[in-house]
Amino acid sequence: MSALALSVLLSLVSAVAYASGAILQERVAANTPDRPYAPLRHGMWWAAVALNGVGAILHVAALAYGPLSLVQPLGALTIVFALPMAALFVGRRAGRTAWRGAIMAAVGLAGLLALTGGTDPRSLDGAERLILAGATFGGVGLLFLAAQLVGRPAVRSVLLAGAAGAAFGIASVFTKTVAVDWTSDSPTVQVPNLLVIAVLALVGLLLSQASYRGAGLAAPLATVTVVNPVVAAAVGLTLFGEQFRYGVPGTALALCAGAVAAGGLILLTLGRPGDPRETESESSSSARTESDRSPRGAGPRSGMPSDRDATRSEVVEGVDVGSVTRPRTHLEVEMRSRAVAGGA
Repeated sequence: MSALALSVLLSLVSAVAYASGAILQERVAANTPDRPYAPLRHGMWWAAVALNGVGAILHVAALAYGPLSLVQPLGALTIVFALPMAALFVGRRAGRTAWRGAIMAAVGLAGLLALTGGTDPRSLDGAERLILAGATFGGVGLLFLAAQLVGRPAVRSVLLAGAAGAAFGIASVFTKTVAVDWTSDSPTVQVPNLLVIAVLALVGLLLSQASYRGAGLAAPLATVTVVNPVVAAAVGLTLFGEQFRYGVPGTALALCAGAVAAGGLILLTLGRPGDPRETESESSSSARTESDRSPRGAGPRSGMPSDRDATRSEVVEGVDVGSVTRPRTHLEVEMRSRAVAGGA
């Protein structure tokens, strides 16, 4: 197997691991509404944490074998994998609006990342790291406070997921700087950066778990999936000297891709998966279609009583028509109050 094919395979498995972890997180949020951030006693939550860790390791391994321009867009498939997996394993169907939003978000993100060019690896100096860390914690804190003030679950979910995505994205940036600066005699020098990475990863995990409470699966997952690489790409463009491919046309296409991704997120906030109204609408539409296809005058659907209905009416009336046991000069009918179902 070539290095490129191995990179694609690792990326796809990573996306499946992330999708599985998100599905478990959503189920935990539904089962433990009183513990929105860290249900430590719930075994399924720890399984979700493990799956997210596996996804991260596989993503890093994919980057080791393939280019960033290929691996990062494939990560957008997480949301596309999550919807059918949720329907298959936990019976959580996604409505048409959720599917449209998820596909738009994935396509927009893939296009945006594919147009982001790379440069030679470089690191950030101490002042840049302090400013970036301070701005990140401040922005995440503002999004968290805003989420506590809104009343609509879908909007609160997107805000929390956006904060989680920003934390994960900046953690990736610090991971890149540590990887560039790492030498055999620098572990102690990197301790502050490692602490920032650990704190950001923990904050992102707790906020992403809270984002699934009362909001379904697609909207939080798509928001984290989009915001995470977008924030990292924005830092790369501003601090690492990266730029969009193909000059001005590439920049215009990247802006269009970003608009498509944003439109997908808006659709996901308007119609989250498992929306009862959308499900009932689809079910009633299917029932009407099936009723229209049934032939006229055939059984109960045509409005005509069947033989079974006639039998039930006799039982309800409590009348049993018995046979004449001996000859009579006239027709004799014995009416017994005994029900047919209970008669001898």
